[in-house]
Amino acid sequence: MTRDQAELLALEGLQFIAGDEDQLSRFLALTGISPADLREAATSTALLSGILDYFMGDEPTLIAFAATRSRKPQDIAIAREVLSLADRGR
Repeated sequence: MTRDQAELLALEGLQFIAGDEDQLSRFLALTGISPADLREAATSTALLSGILDYFMGDEPTLIAFAATRSRKPQDIAIAREVLSLADRGR
């Protein structure tokens, strides 16, 4: 998986979260980010990684998101690792 593919998957994850009021409230509460900051930081590697971490931290949400994108849950973990390496400058 390329960095671009990982970023796209994370952005799709943000769409998934934003499309469900309960998920969005939970995400905002867990991350401490405000809706305004969320919009500003939407393409930062740190936020994209955080989105994937959000899914990795809750199996039912991970499975639901993966299913909506016809992906395996492992794909989210792989994307998270790709972004982690990118964040470290590799």
